Amino acid sequence: MSLLTTPVRQDLVVMSLEPWDEVWRRNQHLIAGLLRDDPGLHVLFVEPPVDHVHDLRRGAPLTLARRLRALTEHDGAPAGRAWAYRPTKWLPRRLAPGADRRRAARVARVARRLGMPDPVLWVNDPDGAGVLRATGWRSLYDITDDWLRAEREPAEHRRTRENEDLLLADCDEVVVCSPALARSKGSDIGRAVTLVTNAVDVPAYRTPAVRPGDLPTGDYALYVGTLHPDRLDVDACLRLATALRGAGAHLVLVGPPLLDPLDLTRLEAAGAVVLGARPAAVVPAYLQHAAALVVPHRVDDFTDSLDPIKLYEYLAVNRPIVSTPVAGFRDQPADRVVTASPQQLPEAVLRVLSAPPAPGTPAEVPTWSDRVRQMQQVLTRVRAAATPR
Repeated sequence: MSLLTTPVRQDLVVMSLEPWDEVWRRNQHLIAGLLRDDPGLHVLFVEPPVDHVHDLRRGAPLTLARRLRALTEHDGAPAGRAWAYRPTKWLPRRLAPGADRRRAARVARVARRLGMPDPVLWVNDPDGAGVLRATGWRSLYDITDDWLRAEREPAEHRRTRENEDLLLADCDEVVVCSPALARSKGSDIGRAVTLVTNAVDVPAYRTPAVRPGDLPTGDYALYVGTLHPDRLDVDACLRLATALRGAGAHLVLVGPPLLDPLDLTRLEAAGAVVLGARPAAVVPAYLQHAAALVVPHRVDDFTDSLDPIKLYEYLAVNRPIVSTPVAGFRDQPADRVVTASPQQLPEAVLRVLSAPPAPGTPAEVPTWSDRVRQMQQVLTRVRAAATPR
């Protein structure tokens, strides 16, 4: 007769760069997989603060605060074992000194309310360093973007540098998503870092889906991802949208639109179709029916540090890919990815549309299950670390 055992409870607090919503990113894929594989795991997922002043400054609709809420199967998490918490940032830091300290105290209080007195802290947002300062919890730093290479105001850059220095020095484990980050951050701290690249849900992207009804008629070149000024080359997108419109096709952009409203207006005036965010479950359909998948990214030190999730998603659907020479895409063989400078991107895309290559054998791509197993090993090492500071 088999004996039923109660799973050992493990608590995890995640300081995320993105909210838990329908647009799934690395954090959600990994956390959902960990929750699925470990019935004893309980998670507090801390989303970026609601920043009303920032929303008003960029002309965006005000973000609604959601405070603490339980995640359910509808969110992709088992009921009763995961919660999302979104604090509110009422004023800029220069007007409200100590905001990060107060946020850290609120996160610690919420964790205690949920019965998490000694969780592991998973920091993806460098501003989460404040929670490490306040609590001393066992911790890991998961680096997915090198924000020190992004264009920022001096005060913000200085704060990010201070936070990262603390995280690199005091976290029990450092995880990076790209080889470039492994080289740069490993040399910064003088100890080994763990490389956990991104991945894709292969069956979801290779199961044929019906063409979405909100797509324009005719051929289209598709970009999927957050429309973020640190990544997207807006001028290259404008040239590409204009060239495609002249050829009777469209540039379609699917993803949360974080660009300046003026840039979004310029893109639409050039003929681009900005669809905005779409639930993760329907994104594969947009990729499968595209004449070409495009990556009009900026080429700079910041994008060179990335491991774009779209690389794996694009490869999984086995459609023609045209990209600027950025990390991940430029390393693919020419029969899988055509690379072109931002200036020559329109010409390269039009060539693909006029003479589509014959589909080759689908690329072998890693799955999120592979990455979940890697993160389980990292978390095991963190839990075995010395008592909390």
